[in-house]
Amino acid sequence: QVQLVESGGGSVQAGGSLRLSCAASGDTFSSIYMGWFRQAPGKEREAVAAISPDAVRTYYTDPVNGRFTVSRDNAKNTLTLQMNSLKPEDTGLYYCAASFFVDSTSYYRPNEYGDWGQGTQVTVSS
Repeated sequence: QVQLVESGGGSVQAGGSLRLSCAASGDTFSSIYMGWFRQAPGKEREAVAAISPDAVRTYYTDPVNGRFTVSRDNAKNTLTLQMNSLKPEDTGLYYCAASFFVDSTSYYRPNEYGDWGQGTQVTVSS
């Protein structure tokens, strides 16, 4: 089991940027797949991005592709989501999550991830 704590959320105007971080506990971080999800009020949780343990493979959903970048630092047990050109529709509670394995056909499914953080709020105003 991995303990995850997100940080870096806040309020920003459309077109701005935010950088989210996810700190992981334990000594298994370098061997697990990590994902970012978000949930807007009244909507289902949706995938944003995912990254393989060695950071070679990254996956992005269409709404964020080209604007968001997922990265990780295994030496520091940290996952990062750089969000640029933010839009009001990016508003939501952002979660990081851990999985033993995901690929291009599964990274967007919440039930593929066993451990979740508590979330950090991102609000983008127009």
